[in-house]
Amino acid sequence: MSRAVVLDTNILVSAALKLGSDIARILERVLLRQAPVYVCPSIVAEYREVLNRPKLRPKGLPPAWLPRLLQIAFHEPEPAPWPQEGPDPDDLVFLALAKAIGAVLVTGNQADFPAEIRDGVNVMSPLEYLGQIPE
Repeated sequence: MSRAVVLDTNILVSAALKLGSDIARILERVLLRQAPVYVCPSIVAEYREVLNRPKLRPKGLPPAWLPRLLQIAFHEPEPAPWPQEGPDPDDLVFLALAKAIGAVLVTGNQADFPAEIRDGVNVMSPLEYLGQIPE
């Protein structure tokens, strides 16, 4: 299995809100460069937009680690549009990037990525992925 990962935005939000959680451990490993994370321009834009929402500021967002994450991430060009429709059209870029680079897509909401539209992309829950990367 590829250690390369594309992180759905909900993983970053959960990690920021639940320090010390299993989801936060994924971010710790990414920040320690134990798991290479990949982004593209539209994913970076979504991370920034969501993590900077005014309603999340009272909860301590944006997280202090966001600039570091974006600094160490592997920046890829925008992938080709995903050829299939999904529950949330804005989420399809995560599938497209994961497919383009052969990465795992980690999400806390697998319902946004039904099996019939994945086209071979390995979509994992945070706990599934955490069990696959080295300590």
